[in-house]
Amino acid sequence: MSVLTIIFAVLFYMATAILLVFTAHKIWLYAKTPAPLKIPTTPAPTTRSGVVFRMVKELTIFESLFKASKWTWLFGWLFHFGLLLVLLRHLRYFTDPVWAWVTFLQPFGKYAAFIMLAGLAGLWARRIFVDRVRYISAPSDHLMLLLLIAIGVTGALMTFVNHADIVALKAFLLGLMAFDWSPLPNDFVLIVHLSLVILLMIIFPFSKLLHAPGIFFSPTRNQVDNPRERRHVVDWANKLESSKTG
Repeated sequence: MSVLTIIFAVLFYMATAILLVFTAHKIWLYAKTPAPLKIPTTPAPTTRSGVVFRMVKELTIFESLFKASKWTWLFGWLFHFGLLLVLLRHLRYFTDPVWAWVTFLQPFGKYAAFIMLAGLAGLWARRIFVDRVRYISAPSDHLMLLLLIAIGVTGALMTFVNHADIVALKAFLLGLMAFDWSPLPNDFVLIVHLSLVILLMIIFPFSKLLHAPGIFFSPTRNQVDNPRERRHVVDWANKLESSKTG
């Protein structure tokens, strides 16, 4: 077993643990954070099924972003759509045999990297050239976009320029899942790509990328617009009132 294989196996286990534990902790904090006010962004649905439909639109077509900024919506949607196809294509490395629908998506996922990179380039240009966005952009915002672009570029390089040993890579990843390690190919571009992915996994729970699970806990999106029909009282207020009356 090579030193390279041992290092990356340990790093992947560590990064996965950090990603799962701290993301779960953040979600728990989101769920426990009180929302004392009725603040759904209007026009808002007046039924729970309407809220579900609204969330589906937010997750699939980014409805509110489309209304706010067409250019930001375009680049954001391109990035997320390309990323989705790329991630689905990568399932072939974690399944044996590969599922039929994953095989069907391979040609589309292969070129989705360019869609993802186009979206990222547009989002980065927005932070550089739009005054009001540049003013509120922190160095971490630029570094996060740079990290995502670097992951996309190195992945595209392995697909179209410097072809890595895909069979050996799949054996390595399947071995990680089964705790039966196989040698990791000693390919420079692959090593850089995997290193960047590990870095992203470690950073994710502490970054703005947490808007992915966070959208489900946004009171402006997940609340029913029924303040007249039903009094909105959070759990901690109910408990406080009960303790006073008890």
